[in-house]
Amino acid sequence: MSRLLILGATGSLGRHVLRLALTAGHDVTVFARTPSKLPPEAAARVTVRTGDLDAEIPIDLLKGHDALINCAGHVVGGGTFTTLVDRIVTAVDSLGVDDQPICWFLAGAALLDLDRSGRRGVVLPIVKSTYWPHRVNFERLGRSRLDWRLLCPGPMVDEPALGLERLRISIDTVPVQVPPGAGSLPGALVAPLFASLIPQMIVPYANAAALILANLDRGNAMSRRRVGLALPLGMTGRKP
Repeated sequence: MSRLLILGATGSLGRHVLRLALTAGHDVTVFARTPSKLPPEAAARVTVRTGDLDAEIPIDLLKGHDALINCAGHVVGGGTFTTLVDRIVTAVDSLGVDDQPICWFLAGAALLDLDRSGRRGVVLPIVKSTYWPHRVNFERLGRSRLDWRLLCPGPMVDEPALGLERLRISIDTVPVQVPPGAGSLPGALVAPLFASLIPQMIVPYANAAALILANLDRGNAMSRRRVGLALPLGMTGRKP
């Protein structure tokens, strides 16, 4: 059992993280602006702290937890999203190293390396205009002392989970096969190629939550790395 702090527990991914964390028997604290949005059956089993992530994050809230899981914020928020992540990272980084929880944050598949050159979707035409906050957040984490992990799935959907052991999981690179020679193509041609790979990375929220909760140990192989997630070979998903 771990002591978990979940931010954004009332959101799409946060609800799944919260449900699975309670099923696994973890000791959970949630920090929520509107606690009434928590499922009643979950609210009765967690410690609830009411507050606004847009304001200063209470340092005492962070202490005493083994892991912090941030499900709050969204890339379309642009600067609002990067400000939120910076605020969380700064607060955790202000603690002594021994007091810092391990931290899970959320990005997207565009932040993963597409080839050995290290080119990423976030530098491609059109893609970067929306997904640039993932790059900024990644760079902010890199400047911190945190034991962080950055989950980088494609779009997520509210569908039944597949067995986690069936999914393709990668570290720092896209978890799907990129056609040979793509590394030599100009960005204008790689962008549609990248888009064609996305359906393989449309995964259930429940699988993303399960991956996070299966990797809460300090200093494991995902520590300070980007983590990709894709459906089993041959399967594609669809985002309504």
